[in-house]
Amino acid sequence: MATDFSERAGTFQSDNLLSNERWFQHVLPALVQTAKQNRAYVGVGPEQNFTYIVALKPKMAFIVDIRRGNFDIHLIYKALFEMSADRAEFVARLFSRPRPEGLSARSTAEEIFAAIASVPATDTLYSRNMRAIVNHLTKVHQFQLSSADILRMQHIYNSIYVYGPAIQYSTTTNAGRRFTKEPTYADLMKAADQGGFAHSFLATEEAFAWMKKFETENRLVPVMGDFAGPKALRAVGQYLTEKNAVVSAFYLSNVEEYLKQDGKQKTFCENAAALPIDGTSTFIRSSRSGTPDFGFELISELGSMTADLTACNASP
Repeated sequence: MATDFSERAGTFQSDNLLSNERWFQHVLPALVQTAKQNRAYVGVGPEQNFTYIVALKPKMAFIVDIRRGNFDIHLIYKALFEMSADRAEFVARLFSRPRPEGLSARSTAEEIFAAIASVPATDTLYSRNMRAIVNHLTKVHQFQLSSADILRMQHIYNSIYVYGPAIQYSTTTNAGRRFTKEPTYADLMKAADQGGFAHSFLATEEAFAWMKKFETENRLVPVMGDFAGPKALRAVGQYLTEKNAVVSAFYLSNVEEYLKQDGKQKTFCENAAALPIDGTSTFIRSSRSGTPDFGFELISELGSMTADLTACNASP
């Protein structure tokens, strides 16, 4: 499916190695009250999807993104989930650091990231882990990775190794300069909703174990595609319809902003209408707040897929 459903890769202005949405957990209490579990999830981008997936517990997830780099980062994550026994091992592997002493299944995300910050990353671990990731994907799963895929994976994994848990969304496009308003990877994993409840896929051992099982059972499918493209979303919709599945939630991030700029919003709405939905199916959006500079923030919002798509497709 990852191959057959995909379109030709496109480009974007940044690497998008992690989310820049500090407040994306704030919609989760309302989301889990509306969207149903044991359905299908559709999303875009990297690790923030894991937190939404753990909350909604779908039977299957499709991550549709225009960038081949996002396809490859999800393959890296798949290998890391499958090779890691618990959160401490996963985080240590992700950042090419020795596993810190004293962490247990009861450790909080704050304790895990504080411990990881206290041990240095090493070239040896980076090289060993990179080889293990590629071997796991090509030998265990027998995925046919091109040399370009492996080079992209090395770029992605090296960036995470070099900048560590302090990496931010803009780090790799700004020569490592920090954007004070952007959350770091550690910030995102330690975040909580407005009631103070932490939903991150690394918040508890149970959440991590659920996501590890989901990945091990090949239930997350990365797909390359433009939301307004000719194939990807429609292929996902056809597959889910054939399986009598229903989409519980579709995480859009702020992709609609770019679709509108390019005059593609109506085409996206037509594509999204091919997904099987009902009155509980929910869009998760991110909208701008402040100005697109150091004050830039994205605020998450929910919307009814049926109502929004009906209105969009009825517009001239």
